Amino acid sequence: MKNKKSVLSNENIALYVRSYALMGIFLLMCIAFAIASPTFLTMSNIIGVFRQISTNGILAIGMTLVIITGGIDLSIGPLAAIAGVVSAMILEKYPDLLLPALLSGIIAAAVMSMWTGLLVAKMRIAPFIASLSTMSIAKGIALLAADGVPHTISNAAYIKIGNGYLWDPNKTGGLSIPTPVLVIFIVAVVIWIVLNKTKYGRHIYAVGGNENAAIASGINAARVKFCTYVLNGLLCGIAGIVLAGRITSGQPTAAAGYEMDAITAVIVGGTSMTGGVGKIGGTIIGALIIGVLNNGLILMGVSSYYQQIIKGIIIAVAVLLDMKTKKN
Repeated sequence: MKNKKSVLSNENIALYVRSYALMGIFLLMCIAFAIASPTFLTMSNIIGVFRQISTNGILAIGMTLVIITGGIDLSIGPLAAIAGVVSAMILEKYPDLLLPALLSGIIAAAVMSMWTGLLVAKMRIAPFIASLSTMSIAKGIALLAADGVPHTISNAAYIKIGNGYLWDPNKTGGLSIPTPVLVIFIVAVVIWIVLNKTKYGRHIYAVGGNENAAIASGINAARVKFCTYVLNGLLCGIAGIVLAGRITSGQPTAAAGYEMDAITAVIVGGTSMTGGVGKIGGTIIGALIIGVLNNGLILMGVSSYYQQIIKGIIIAVAVLLDMKTKKN
């Protein structure tokens, strides 16, 4: 009995340390960059960081769901681009149809992600290959639909989604919450509820933890995987709308390479690449770490080439830590 209690105590300590170590790393990074660059703590820079984190954070939340099921999705960048292109093109022809344009963009990304879900869930193709197929198809569709050129967004309400504030900062001494921060907050809360308070959320963990056992217990693993990829596509669409509003155009090449930051944020946040383990809170902290790292290195004049190297090392270290934790 004592040995059992000791083991449980050690596990609790390990979980506690892992949960709060990320926040400690984030705070230390902020302190280091604040010392290294006087512009790091300026209001304009902080707001810029939160805007960037919001887009990547939404993508990372969707990626968390996919990775918990034991999969991965490399197509999130092109899916986000499709959402921006579709919504921008609709508004060009019908300037007053903002809500239909936004919904059409989000739905377009979700529909496109059905291809990945079909290949993974029904055809049992490896998620890496399936999402690679979707990435290529989505890139082509975005370029064809947009005729290879950006489509400018002039609708003020749309632009506010990516560039606006909840209230006028000029009337509050510069203090306000950027609209994208509200969007990611809502997304994070909704997905947290889905994962932790619904049967579908429990099934996501079950399928990722042990698919055969999940099937044996009556869970339709194929349907869970398919729905998860579609939900991920829906979140990519929301991220694409936020990004298009921020850059004031629907660009067919927008969000290129964003999958790297999203995957890094998910892994750093404690989600296991082998599936079955992951928390939305950890992913948000992971997105904050990656966002601050990107911003801090840019302010310090570090080449983007080195940034890619650093992210690659971070991924390797995070996966090794996850493997070591599971062995223990």
